[in-house]
Amino acid sequence: MAKNDDKDATRRSGIAYAAGLSIFFSVISFLGLGWLLDRWLGTSPWLAVIGLVLGSAIGLYEFVRVTIKL
Repeated sequence: MAKNDDKDATRRSGIAYAAGLSIFFSVISFLGLGWLLDRWLGTSPWLAVIGLVLGSAIGLYEFVRVTIKL
C-alpha cells in the first residue's frame, strides 16, 4: 500500500512541477520574443509588454490544463 502512495505522490509532484515550469517558460519565451522584436522594429517597450501579457495568458491556460490532471 505504501508503494502505491509513493507512486501517486511522485506523479502528482511531477505534474505540479510541470505546471509551474509551463508558466515560467511561456512568460519568459514571449517576453523575450517581444523584446527582440522591439529592438528590431524600434517599438520599445510595446511588443515586450504584449509578449508579457500573451505569455502570462498562455502560461495560465497551460497551468490550469495541467493541474486539472491532479
